Amino acid sequence: MARVLKRLLTAAGLAWLISGSAVRAVAVLVVATPCPLLLAAPVAVVSGLSRASRLGVVIRDGGALENFGRARTLLLDKTGTLTSGRPHALDVVAAPGWKPADVLRLAASLDQYSPHVLARAIVDAARDRGLELSPPTDVTEEPGRGATATLDGRRMSVGRLEARSDKPNWARAADNRALLDGAAVAWLTVDGSPVGAVLLRDPLRRDAPRTLRRLRTTGIGRLTLLTGDRPEPAREIAAVLGLDDVRAELTPADKVAAVRAERGRAVTVMVGDGVNDAPALAAADVGVAMGARGSTASSEAADVVLTTDRVDRLADAVAIAVRARRIAVQSALGGMLMSLAAMAAAAVGLLPPAVGALLQEGIDVAVILNALRALRLDQAARPALQPATEALVHRFAAEHEDLQDVLEAVRGAADQLSDSSGPKALAAVGEAHRLVNERLLPHEQAEEHQLYPALAPTLGGPEATATMSRAHTEIERLARRIATHL
Repeated sequence: MARVLKRLLTAAGLAWLISGSAVRAVAVLVVATPCPLLLAAPVAVVSGLSRASRLGVVIRDGGALENFGRARTLLLDKTGTLTSGRPHALDVVAAPGWKPADVLRLAASLDQYSPHVLARAIVDAARDRGLELSPPTDVTEEPGRGATATLDGRRMSVGRLEARSDKPNWARAADNRALLDGAAVAWLTVDGSPVGAVLLRDPLRRDAPRTLRRLRTTGIGRLTLLTGDRPEPAREIAAVLGLDDVRAELTPADKVAAVRAERGRAVTVMVGDGVNDAPALAAADVGVAMGARGSTASSEAADVVLTTDRVDRLADAVAIAVRARRIAVQSALGGMLMSLAAMAAAAVGLLPPAVGALLQEGIDVAVILNALRALRLDQAARPALQPATEALVHRFAAEHEDLQDVLEAVRGAADQLSDSSGPKALAAVGEAHRLVNERLLPHEQAEEHQLYPALAPTLGGPEATATMSRAHTEIERLARRIATHL
């Protein structure tokens, strides 16, 4: 501030020295206003905070809003963030000599004091079946691993199972079932040996695909899934949502390490809801907590809290932050340029002090009014279809015709399977899978990354092609399922 004041006095002194008129020096000082810096940026930031709060997004301070607007990498937890956070039990698998009801009762007894959403689903499933839970003793819970306790005189645990090569046949069958259904598995072990498994599925939030597409348009260039779940359901969700990377079977410490690694490359946002995510939220440039049903620990560690159980508010908040930051910079730079122009006019005698004072107030009002634009969202006009985009439309339409033989191969393989399940049918399925992977999926990926972004400005945004994008991801998921069967 002292440096700015020194330069102002120097400019006024030069105007006086060159012109010989003290009036010009006074006029220069009158129109030299720091208000664009002192008022415009704070007004834009506060307007952005106010706009976000109206949508149920609490941003702690202006620094968090600014970092939100500069973010280029987004890391997301899976359970409760991208999924609904209301998992349900698909099935209960028991080892030979054990009953599924006993497996579910013991697993629920161990999990009845756990705050994890999967644990609550197991307890709800047991109570829905009228099973009586027993009180465990010596209960310990390791974040990301599961709960361990003493029950009925034996040491038991429920949660993740350590990787082992000697899994029994029933356990491998449970793994295959979970792989095909995209389910999580909570293993019940007694004295270190697996005796059963509860298969749980947490459906994807309906607004998750739309939210991530909108985040791409706001400048987020990298989307990564960080989860403690198994790789198979995590990769399936990543494929449906079009994520750039997936890291599964992570402990809370692993998530913190991943966040720090991403921070070294770009401004990073971490989104989560559970107590396991709190350290990662604190390690990110901006931590975002799903506060409506998330843990208190994650909300306290976060810079941004979504008070409504809607992940689409995340895209709204990023859009507001980007716009508020842009308007703050515009207001500050524009106001300073106008002040410099007024100082130059005053120095050459074009502005007397009285007019300069009025002009200075006008500049202040103009930059403040411009900063207040952060209270509303942009409504951009839709441009016309460009010739290059029209060429892409014709190109992909022609490719659709060329892919008819791939569809015929898929139909033929289905007919072969309906007639028999021998080597001939297997060969037909293998050929159909090859054609799908070598021709159909590359075509759809090219549409997703070339055609749809080119059409988005004309159609009013990526939502216009959302249904087709969802069809692409479903075809890709089914192609992976065919590969799993093969």
